[in-house]
Amino acid sequence: MTQQPFSRPGAVDLSGLASTTPAQAASFGGPADAAPAQGRSVGSYTVEVDEQLFQSVLEASMTAPVVLVFYSASRAPESVTYAGDVSTVVEEYDGRFLVGLVDIDKNPQIAQALQVPQVPLLYILLDGRPVTQPIPGALGLEELRTVFQQLGQQLTTQGIGGRHKPNALGGATATEDGDEPAMDPRYAPAQDALERGDIDAAVAEYEKLIASNPADSEAVAGLAMAKVLQRTQGVDLNAARAAAAAAPDDVEAQTLVADLDLLGGHVEDAFIRLIELVRRTAGDERNQAREHLLGLFAAVGNDDERVLKGRQSLASALF
Repeated sequence: MTQQPFSRPGAVDLSGLASTTPAQAASFGGPADAAPAQGRSVGSYTVEVDEQLFQSVLEASMTAPVVLVFYSASRAPESVTYAGDVSTVVEEYDGRFLVGLVDIDKNPQIAQALQVPQVPLLYILLDGRPVTQPIPGALGLEELRTVFQQLGQQLTTQGIGGRHKPNALGGATATEDGDEPAMDPRYAPAQDALERGDIDAAVAEYEKLIASNPADSEAVAGLAMAKVLQRTQGVDLNAARAAAAAAPDDVEAQTLVADLDLLGGHVEDAFIRLIELVRRTAGDERNQAREHLLGLFAAVGNDDERVLKGRQSLASALF
């Protein structure tokens, strides 16, 4: 499954629907409050969304992502199982996401506002807007885990650290005194540095996290992406591409364009560029290209299918 990075600019504005939907900023305490169809249980971070709750869902997405899953038992029975699988995966993230299950037969206005062409369909909302392209089709449970692992890594690298409280809509990430959104304290210094544009400080903070816990996969991914940002600061894209075209075996020129491709969402292009460079080079230059590629793998996420494919191609290029 190819998953696009979070991208806030140009997303679809849902405020029109929200303004016509009565706000219901209450909590949902369990199955009695919001029991999905077909007997699926409601978890701590799962709610069945109707038109009355939609405003609260938008509000909840102002600090941490909300996952909307559109399903219909009558039109696509498999979509019911899929909605449950998404809920299962989201519950594993302990508030990093909130999942809203939308039965399009009961809530046609929501489906029409988002122009849902089919079910199942998944949207990621942040700041009240979709931040990725809709994800159609019923993915398997492990595919969903890969998608959400990558999204979690992207949240970390972008300094988005809010979490939802269990069984609550509206101010889902407020602290007990209601002042500030909750943030995972492990990543707060790095996230703060990213938010103020201090990439060097973010790199240093991620390095501290890894030094204390080398198995922290989110910190590893955060450091890898922060280093990509660090290497590309102030780089002229056109000049970098021209330099790489003029010197196809120049490791520094090729790795810089690979970094730029990654940041631009052209993940597979970045991988292919460096795999072919590994294939053409030898000695220290080959090792430099290989090490750089491994860093990009870490930035994307080692369980991403593009990374798995890239590792196979790298092995072929090396041996």
